[in-house]
Amino acid sequence: MIGALTLIKGDLRCVVTAIALSSASTRHIQQNLFAAFIYIILMIPAATLGFPNPIGAAATTALSSVSVVGNALRMRRVRMLMPVGAGNEH
Repeated sequence: MIGALTLIKGDLRCVVTAIALSSASTRHIQQNLFAAFIYIILMIPAATLGFPNPIGAAATTALSSVSVVGNALRMRRVRMLMPVGAGNEH
């Protein structure tokens, strides 16, 4: 993959942080897409057979959304190298 990265600060350690964040984001996106694919694979045949009632369908849709949000919240646990003094500078 080829990409561009613009550094606002002169510290090259920010590149390592950006790459770690990018890799984690890509992993989480792939996991969310896989979960959505499995959900679709399971629910379309069930819907054609008339299995999920409206309340069950709403519950599984809500559960799917909650799992996506939970997966996104795992991004807070991504370990990144932060340069000294890179905190809340304005």
